[in-house]
Amino acid sequence: MAAADELAFHEFEEATNLLAQTPNEATTRSDPLTPQGHVAVAVDSGGSYGAEDEVEESDKTALLQEEKQQPGFWTFGYYQSFFDVDTSQVVDRIKGSLLPRPGHNFVLHHLRNRPDLYGPFWICATLAFVLAVTGNLTLVLAQRRDPSIHYSPQFHKVTVAGIAIYCYAWLVPLALWGVLRWRKGVRERMGPYTFLETVCVYGYSLFVFIPTVVLWLIPVPWLQWLFGTLALALSAAGLVFTLWPVVREDTRLAAAMLLSMVVLLHALLALGCKFYFFQPLPPEPVAPPHHAASQPPVVLLSPTLPGSTAA
Repeated sequence: MAAADELAFHEFEEATNLLAQTPNEATTRSDPLTPQGHVAVAVDSGGSYGAEDEVEESDKTALLQEEKQQPGFWTFGYYQSFFDVDTSQVVDRIKGSLLPRPGHNFVLHHLRNRPDLYGPFWICATLAFVLAVTGNLTLVLAQRRDPSIHYSPQFHKVTVAGIAIYCYAWLVPLALWGVLRWRKGVRERMGPYTFLETVCVYGYSLFVFIPTVVLWLIPVPWLQWLFGTLALALSAAGLVFTLWPVVREDTRLAAAMLLSMVVLLHALLALGCKFYFFQPLPPEPVAPPHHAASQPPVVLLSPTLPGSTAA
């Protein structure tokens, strides 16, 4: 019976009186097993749990908004994300531009919604520099073949090459992006790429011209045209295969005209670089054959006096 009395629930008078005096106050449990560093959980009839949850949710929302806040386009931090690529990504995108094939979209398989400006910027800079250097080397080779040619370093070709390449790599994608946006309003099923994706596609498509320009130093005209045609075909094919999934939703006439204009502008860039920076080398100077020219004999006539004739 004593054990049963010890196990029975007892009501403490002090706790009962305290709850009767302050019914709205929180009750805490003090346990000697609870460490001193821990805080006991309080249960309040006023619903403090809901208020704490609201404060915690608001703090999380503010923190996420601060993390997602993007810097303005006039700041350096806005453009820093477009140069955040590693070497393996750049090499993979260069390989994709050099090996185009039908059904292989450069934007979907290589960019993956992460276009960069690092690769296009340095590809354009390298192409402009190589064009200027090889253009001067072409004149040096021409002078060695024909000493009558006067050679002087043409540093203005660096400026011309830089302006031409960067204007093409930025203005043509801008115009193409604008046309695709306009056609999207006409054909609702069309989904154009972003402007940065278009710039990235054009920038990487110019990489194939860098080794081609170096090979143009070979003084064989038909070989130069062969290398140029292959480079133009690879680069233009990469652009066509990338743009085809977008323009195929348009009418056949509009899609054909758009793709033809893209290929034509690409061909004009290649031809302009070929004719401006690589002047045709003069032929080997051939000495004219020496032939013994027969000259008529010279007859010297002595002057006759008028008097002698009369005699």
